[in-house]
Amino acid sequence: MSDNRGHDYDHVTSFLGDCGCFQKTICVLLSMSAIPVGYMGVISVFTSHTPEFRCKASGNSTDSSSWGLPDSCSRYKTNATQGPGVSNDTEPCLDGWDFSNDTQIYTIATEWHLVCGDAWKVPFSTSVFFFGVLIGSLICGDLSDRFGRKPVFFFTIALQGVIALVQASSVNWLMFCILNCLRGLGQISSYASALALGSEMLTRSTRVTFTMLGQTLGCGIGYALLPLFAYFIRGWRMLLVASAIPCFLFIPAWWMIPESPRWLLHHGRVDEAERIIRNAAKRNKVPVPEVIFADWDCLELMQNKVDKKEDKRNYSYMDLLRTPNLRNITIIGIFLWITLSMTYYGLSLSSSNLNGNIYLNCFFSAAIDIMTYVFTWLLVERLPRPTLIFCTMMFSGVILLTLNLIPEENSVILQVLALVGKIGITCGFCSIFIFLSELMPTVVRSKGLGITSSAGRTGAIISPYIIYLGVYSRILPFIIFGVISIMAAVLSILLPDTRNKKLTDLISEVKPIRGCGCTKRRTWESVVQE
Repeated sequence: MSDNRGHDYDHVTSFLGDCGCFQKTICVLLSMSAIPVGYMGVISVFTSHTPEFRCKASGNSTDSSSWGLPDSCSRYKTNATQGPGVSNDTEPCLDGWDFSNDTQIYTIATEWHLVCGDAWKVPFSTSVFFFGVLIGSLICGDLSDRFGRKPVFFFTIALQGVIALVQASSVNWLMFCILNCLRGLGQISSYASALALGSEMLTRSTRVTFTMLGQTLGCGIGYALLPLFAYFIRGWRMLLVASAIPCFLFIPAWWMIPESPRWLLHHGRVDEAERIIRNAAKRNKVPVPEVIFADWDCLELMQNKVDKKEDKRNYSYMDLLRTPNLRNITIIGIFLWITLSMTYYGLSLSSSNLNGNIYLNCFFSAAIDIMTYVFTWLLVERLPRPTLIFCTMMFSGVILLTLNLIPEENSVILQVLALVGKIGITCGFCSIFIFLSELMPTVVRSKGLGITSSAGRTGAIISPYIIYLGVYSRILPFIIFGVISIMAAVLSILLPDTRNKKLTDLISEVKPIRGCGCTKRRTWESVVQE
């Protein structure tokens, strides 16, 4: 290996091959770890579902024939001398509520009577889950950089299982919400650390398949398993217990998945990194060089080379806004991610808002996700990035707005169109990460992805409340999702294409958005400063 001077990690370890037994094992195991991630994010479809309800009849009333008269949150007053319904006077539901048993689902809404004045607590409990996702997305990168990809990955997988078990024993709504937040933190942290672990161990050709297909299919399979579990487990507590089991079943994979050799090299643990590469070569049945990482190789792999003046300074989040080109990309990226996150989770969680069987609605939504993941993987390298985002989001926006033209009585058509409208959003949601990572320059790439994806979590936090508007009109949430999707589609077409282009390293290399004239403006500003 004495002639490898100047080669990067991929060149030094190229003798392993692209798709040997080692790479296949890592890809399959890490993709399987995304299964709990897939159902943990949308399990509230069943744990927090609010079935139809009505006031319980008063103690001296024998009327049980009318659901929700005069409405679901009040009842007619009765007394000992007059029968029910004689007076037009109403009173609150003093004796509680009766819930429909059409689906026989026992949820936090039915157990703690989270309806009427307390109905806001249902979407809030889902929002705090996504707030935990927001916190996790902010801290998991720093934790995995400090303690290693593997420990954080397995710790957060176990954390999901433990929290779900404890949450199943919640004694009140407040305890449920706190644990929901912690479960969200564990969910995103395990997904992000698995993504980092796989990306750093796999070669470039395998890496795209892993990120665009393996991980997303794992999430899709988990999502599809959720309605199957929920159909046989009608209680929210036991459903949470069942959701924890796959997390614990994955723990033995600790002995099959190694630490990232890149991370070990970065922290000077060369012997451990070399031992992992030698074991990988043994599993791939390929010869191993006598010396894998020479001294000069390790120095190059462990340090950031700064050959240009711009690379010699430290960068902050403010650098994302200092120049017009990068500022425009950052702002558009934030809006895109918020829209995609809000609409994707909104459509995923709105299964209960659609007419028809809640289990089938959820399963069809998951099946559409799986097909879309494969479809996106096939298209992502064949279409310009802005064109792909624009077409898919515009398609979804138009379909969702079309729902407003369909009478609510045509429940089947509404159901089909809502699910079809999710196709474009899912496609955009799973391709936005690779698009923005290519748009951001190397010197601030992690910061750019961190701030845009974290901002996108606010869209997920808001989505349960948009779904809640379906109480007043089943179509209203879909109109909101449709309008914002079209707005985001129009903005996405302004972004420069990055397909088959070399990644930019410096802020000065960032291309302007289309039709902006930012380059001229920047030149004029530099003249003024001079």
